Amino acid sequence: MDLKDKVAVVTGGSRDIGKAVSLKLGAAGAKVVVNYYNNQAKGAETVQEITDAGGTAIAVGGDMTQAGDVDRLVEETTSAFGDSVAVLVNVVGGLVARKTLAEMDEAFFDHVIRLNLNSVFLACKKFVPLMTDGGSIVNLSSLAGRDGGGPGAIAYATSKGAVMTMTRGLAKELGPSGIRVNCVCPGMISTTFHDEFTKDEVRKNVAASTPLRREGQAEEVADLVTYLASSESSFLTGTSVDINGGLAFS
Repeated sequence: MDLKDKVAVVTGGSRDIGKAVSLKLGAAGAKVVVNYYNNQAKGAETVQEITDAGGTAIAVGGDMTQAGDVDRLVEETTSAFGDSVAVLVNVVGGLVARKTLAEMDEAFFDHVIRLNLNSVFLACKKFVPLMTDGGSIVNLSSLAGRDGGGPGAIAYATSKGAVMTMTRGLAKELGPSGIRVNCVCPGMISTTFHDEFTKDEVRKNVAASTPLRREGQAEEVADLVTYLASSESSFLTGTSVDINGGLAFS
């Protein structure tokens, strides 16, 4: 999966799945723009790992739910690497908290939707003008977007289902320009997401009921993202690819 000298932007690219994606794209030869939200040290650490391995990368802070911050990400990307972007990976997102319908207020619901859906919209809106034939967008959804998620994940699952729908719409709209748009739907992946929001006994039960009898790893998701970003997947667009060890099929 050769991405030599292609510019790849990874939103939320400094931790967990995002960091693994940044490292894999760098290893494939891409010039990686690592976006982080508020942890500059994590962004710098990810860039250092890429450059230590012989790659090229920069870190850019910013809130991807804010148009001005996305504009600044575009500006710093083009300043460093020119006016052409080949790959955009939208990893930014999160559960925020587990809340039932009765516990949620409108502000919480809106925040989760902005974090998981508006961030994808804004990044695509701002970066697509820099993409040409052969470009690839990979969005991160979730198994929750297919099955409604676990307890207290209504807002999160709704936003991730919308990401899959947006992926399909963008694939139709951008396909004539040669830009592909795909989506990855991880199941139970061993990350700080589940460290924070999922009880240990639940994780063990899910792993035990998964045909492969384990949680997935961020690096495995990154391998799939890198494949979708590369020309090896040149006739794939509009897809939402499951990666969950056989826990659920679609």
